[in-house]
Amino acid sequence: MRFGAASALAVPLMLIGALAKADLPPAPGTPVPALPPHFEKAVVATGLANPHNMMLGPDGHIWLTEQIAKRITRVDPRNGKITVAVEIADAVYSPDQQDGVLGLALHPDLLKGKGRDYVYVSLTYASGQGGEFPNRTAIRRYTYNAKTQKLVSPVDILKGLPSAHDHQSARLLFGPDQKLYYSIGDQGRNQLSYLCQPNQAQLLPTEAEVKAGNREHYMGKILRMNLDGSIPADNPTIHGVKSHVYAWGIRNTQGMVFSPTGKLFATDQGPNTDDELNLILPGRNYGWPNVAGRKDDAGYAYANYSAAKGGCKGDMDNAQNGLKPPEAVPVTRESQWSDPDFVEPLKTFFSVDNNFNFNNPVCADKNLYYICWPTIAPSSIAYYRGGKQGVPGWEHSLLITSLKRGVLYRVQLDPTGTLPLGNAEPLFRSANRYREVVVSPDGRTIYVATDTSHLGTTDTGNAAFKLDNPGSIIAFKYSRAK
Repeated sequence: MRFGAASALAVPLMLIGALAKADLPPAPGTPVPALPPHFEKAVVATGLANPHNMMLGPDGHIWLTEQIAKRITRVDPRNGKITVAVEIADAVYSPDQQDGVLGLALHPDLLKGKGRDYVYVSLTYASGQGGEFPNRTAIRRYTYNAKTQKLVSPVDILKGLPSAHDHQSARLLFGPDQKLYYSIGDQGRNQLSYLCQPNQAQLLPTEAEVKAGNREHYMGKILRMNLDGSIPADNPTIHGVKSHVYAWGIRNTQGMVFSPTGKLFATDQGPNTDDELNLILPGRNYGWPNVAGRKDDAGYAYANYSAAKGGCKGDMDNAQNGLKPPEAVPVTRESQWSDPDFVEPLKTFFSVDNNFNFNNPVCADKNLYYICWPTIAPSSIAYYRGGKQGVPGWEHSLLITSLKRGVLYRVQLDPTGTLPLGNAEPLFRSANRYREVVVSPDGRTIYVATDTSHLGTTDTGNAAFKLDNPGSIIAFKYSRAK
């Protein structure tokens, strides 16, 4: 592997390695305050059809994608008024699945009179090819007409990306380098309905595939592209091939954010354990599916069901963490795998040993044991800068939403804005699935979007079948103590 500025990465990698300590899970039902001191909660908007990506626009509105309704929407945070900017008729959404209209990015010159009023979106579409995976994902550019408040003139800048019903990831991000970044999950390979499909997060595109426009080996990757969808000249050359791939070995990265100093932070969802907070570096490998969290042989081993002796059978998946799979399934311990490009996470949510009981009786009702697993299902991430009107002591923090726990986690960074300090602080507890978070420019208001359906968590730690604020945007507003 060769890529630019390799020596500049040495210091961060050395610091990351120094963080090798366990982040232990709290017991299910550990109390979390609904509102910290000096915060007020208000519901800004309701009736949204599964918000996925959300950001604050230069018009003062909240822009978001609605996965199920297949549209891009603007919400006025002052009064909750909802305006549909575009309905995307050719997008494909499968009921209760993870496809649809997904990622969203606004061009920094939007509404600045520079002729670049562009909005980028990712969506799944019917490829017409049939088979088990008939759909693909595209990244599309629209132009915003401020007079009509509509998005027009769609142009697909990149098509043919992988798509499935699971682990889409689908975070679209505009970088300070004027490039677009996009996360593609492993498409749920090697688990549940895709149990017998080989996981391809470690497989990289060949030069022939890149030339042919074959994106099959983009699963489990973070991509970097020019604004026309082409491959940047300064993208990393990985194993002799330059492609859209910027980093690889991810499972389901649903949160990405750049810090003010240009560092790319991302979350990644683990299996039964070890959700990750990562510092994404060009040309680096984040280990999945060979490693979950840190390379510690604790709580996880890679069980490759697609290579089972005698063939894979759909009823084999009785232990996603690979600790007690059927004898026919080959298992690789984390320490048995190595790659010089591997980077350990900055933090995990959470790490356990091999004796951990994944069948906690707290979640025995309807056998929903996964609710109690030591994971949070991180779904987005925001960088909290702070400011004069902001929360004292929160400067240079990362805010991470949780689908499973119904909380927002605050991770304090060190003065360099690189390394996490101490334990993550859980905040804003409710029976919701927190999907996305953005922060107002003055740091006073934190906006959180919620899922429309599926299971949340009760205060005692088991499954919540009814959500407090389904399909909503919630504002948590801070008022400085007098």
